Amino acid sequence: MSSASRWACECGCRAQHLNRLTVVCATLAAGVFLVLLGILSGLYDVGADRPHTAAARTLLAMLRDRSIEHRIADIVAPALDDPARVREGAEHYSAMCVDCHLAPGITVSEIRAGLMPRPPNLAQQPIDPRVAFWAIKHGIKASGMPAWGQSHDDDEIWNIVSFVRQLPHMTSDDYRAITAVEASEEHAGAQDEHGHGHEHERAHDQ
Repeated sequence: MSSASRWACECGCRAQHLNRLTVVCATLAAGVFLVLLGILSGLYDVGADRPHTAAARTLLAMLRDRSIEHRIADIVAPALDDPARVREGAEHYSAMCVDCHLAPGITVSEIRAGLMPRPPNLAQQPIDPRVAFWAIKHGIKASGMPAWGQSHDDDEIWNIVSFVRQLPHMTSDDYRAITAVEASEEHAGAQDEHGHGHEHERAHDQ
């Protein structure tokens, strides 16, 4: 092949590469422009009583999953089969979580009905303990999931995770039994404290 032919061939290849690059850049620019246009126009309905579009739902789920996956790599779960952990977690779950995430025998709630995206039903959906710990501790933006780590220490959160692991294996009778026991023990503890308070007052008065 002559020098002129080689030069012409190289120029043609460069032109094709440049054309492809131009198309890719133009497509990306158009996509960014359309997203900005949609945001600035206010056309996208952010009301929680309207579901996300399929594209928005896919992008948000991908963002959530990748973000959590990136952050749980160094989390090491403690032993989660301790019955004491499960009982403590049941108390927290029944007080903090059941209205959104349901439980065996509890299939509807007023709060859950108004949330978008809909929280997972943890009575039916097993979850990686590390994912559960991270989500409970840090919450998830724009989902209604609060960051319970602001008011609970890691050990308390692991107790909740321990209980959540058991939920898919529980019947409605199991759930009622364990939460009733915890509620009864908590009530008894409160009565003891109240009684000790009165005894202290009587002793002080004497």
